[in-house]
Amino acid sequence: MSTIPGFWAVVPAGGAGTRLWPLSRAAHPKFLLDLTGSGRTLLQATVERLEPLTGDRVVVVTGAPHADAVRAQLPALAGDQVLAEPSPRDSMAAIGLAAAVIERQDPQAVIGSFAADHVIPDTTAFESVIREAAEVAREGHLVTIGIEPTSPATGFGYIRAGEALAGFATALRAVEFVEKPDAVRAAQYVASGEFRWNAGMFVVKAATLLDLLAQWHPELAAGVRAIAASPERLDELWPALTRIAIDHAVAEPAADAGHVVVVPAPFSWDDVGDFASLAELLPPVEGEPGLRVLGSVDDVTTIEASGVVAAAGGRRVAVVGLEDVVVIDTPDAVLVTTRSRAQDVKAVVDALKAQGRTDLT
Repeated sequence: MSTIPGFWAVVPAGGAGTRLWPLSRAAHPKFLLDLTGSGRTLLQATVERLEPLTGDRVVVVTGAPHADAVRAQLPALAGDQVLAEPSPRDSMAAIGLAAAVIERQDPQAVIGSFAADHVIPDTTAFESVIREAAEVAREGHLVTIGIEPTSPATGFGYIRAGEALAGFATALRAVEFVEKPDAVRAAQYVASGEFRWNAGMFVVKAATLLDLLAQWHPELAAGVRAIAASPERLDELWPALTRIAIDHAVAEPAADAGHVVVVPAPFSWDDVGDFASLAELLPPVEGEPGLRVLGSVDDVTTIEASGVVAAAGGRRVAVVGLEDVVVIDTPDAVLVTTRSRAQDVKAVVDALKAQGRTDLT
């Protein structure tokens, strides 16, 4: 199938991936890493997944320290297709700036925002969902992609969907966005059949997004449009932009106002949030179904052990008699934990920063 006319991909590439420390660091975050053993980094895989829909119409927004690495991994992108943020201002400023730059090139453009560090194996299903979302967006709606939940996960926000949107195959009107629930509420959400995971993927006309933003954060909308009109003012104007996520800035109030539509996504999706989720993406070691290895199996020896092991420190890693263990060896740091405590790895990074060991973070 051909690309979607007038459709642009915006790829926010930010965050340090602290729950994947010590593989992911501030200077070399997870989107720049090959975490699935595919031979492609998460960023490269994201852009490749979007090419059948956009062709070369891709804008990556990343932090200034990572801009050169992004360009090196995506050499086909022109210089102005990589936007470098002087400092982190959260997702709304990043996506808003890309939308403003694209709006100046094509006032009728539809954009889709897709994080650089997500894994979606079923590209055929992904393309089908995004094609429908783009058609809905042309009608003036803000469209979010709702992932069909496979479990009562507490690590994601949820979207409650309502009645069908006339004229489209699967689109539903969004009733509300809800924050990450506790286990009881998550189970109730999944059992109801009304809720989907919020994966942070949005499809909308660039001008519509900025006009919606202007309703609730007019200074932020004006700021990104001013930078797009005068790129040389980036360093001057950027620090004054409101630091806020797109969900809080636009998606939630727009849903309350009836402007948001959900297109359900039947494909599997993972944000590779920690080593427990990473384990689900890696194939089992032959003959050891409970073991997952990132990198070369030849550098790992296990005896009656299961879990996730990465031997990236240039030496052999041996694990004996431990179940669901996480062992990550790098040249300057070693992490040992369990899959059940994978979410707590972020606390190690916080502790190192408090100790002044930013060289390790």
